[in-house]
Amino acid sequence: MPTTTAAQGQTTTAPQGHPGVTVLTAQEREVLHALGCGLGDAEIADALTLNERVVAGRLGRVLVKLGLRDRAAAIVYAFDCGLVRPGQGPRGRPAAPRICARQGTTVRQRTGPAPGPRLRISVLGPLRAWLAEQPVDIGPVRQQAVLAALVLSPDRTVSRRQLLDGVWGTEQPDGNVVPVYVYRLRKSLRLGGCPDPVIRRDRYGYGLVRGVAELDVLCMEDLVTAAGEAERTGDLSEAVRLCARALELFRGEPPAGLPGCLAELERLRLAERRVALARRKADWQLRLGRGIEAITELSALAQEEPLNEPVAATLMHALRRGGRRAEALAVFDRAGRRLADELGVAPGEPLLRARWAVLREEGACAGRAGAA
Repeated sequence: MPTTTAAQGQTTTAPQGHPGVTVLTAQEREVLHALGCGLGDAEIADALTLNERVVAGRLGRVLVKLGLRDRAAAIVYAFDCGLVRPGQGPRGRPAAPRICARQGTTVRQRTGPAPGPRLRISVLGPLRAWLAEQPVDIGPVRQQAVLAALVLSPDRTVSRRQLLDGVWGTEQPDGNVVPVYVYRLRKSLRLGGCPDPVIRRDRYGYGLVRGVAELDVLCMEDLVTAAGEAERTGDLSEAVRLCARALELFRGEPPAGLPGCLAELERLRLAERRVALARRKADWQLRLGRGIEAITELSALAQEEPLNEPVAATLMHALRRGGRRAEALAVFDRAGRRLADELGVAPGEPLLRARWAVLREEGACAGRAGAA
């Protein structure tokens, strides 16, 4: 059945066996169109004024949503469904050059109005914001916590009551402090004098305007999605690379130093997310035979998270697979002592299973040696 794409304003038909492009967001269709025109990730990022991490994540989602095997299949799809036509697109219709005032170099500008200064907000560490690559003062700590709450809820509205409870808790202020903080944030984060606010308001509360800022937390999730797709297609090296880029976005405790139960819950959630990603990456490294890399990174993580049993168990499995069974048992002993001393508990199921696997393998090796 024909479908109309927002990216090109034309009628397209999905190839047989695949869903139509209507399952994609407008941003994903834009990236698919650029890919179909023959652009690489860096060229797409330049043409669409995006970060390469964002491009990689969107391409990963395109492949998943359309059920496509790889980038080559996506290019074929873009032509088959009519999203791209020969002679059209970024390479068929080069835009006029403009001068980049900040660097004094000539760059290509995509069709349409010139993009304004780029807004970036980071919460995978201390909350930071940059406008046109210049740091932005986002005000006192509770005002920062309001912004963090909106950044960490990018696809939904956060009510005024949720902000009061999540940032101030039982010490709620008198007056209209939330609207005042939102007003100040709008002024600080306004893009290039544009009258439209960065933070929207509706009858339910507040939220970030979709697509107005590059958020490191969304970049991280895009990379994780792309890494999962790479694993499904059997490209474990690419999965490791993408997962490593996702982990690089963490710059310390997120969002460090902000008050309120909402920030505390997000700190716990994102810390667990980082650990889960590190363990997933280590599993891929082990499957690729890159055991030394996995052990090195897991050892560092175990030092950071000495009470995290799944991390210690994963390190024990990696050491066992590398033939380093004595070191694996030493990890169990250290973790067991820390758990007893600091929490007053015995090792749980993950550590016990890892220890049993090491002992069973040692017994099998001893049996083979005796038979010989």
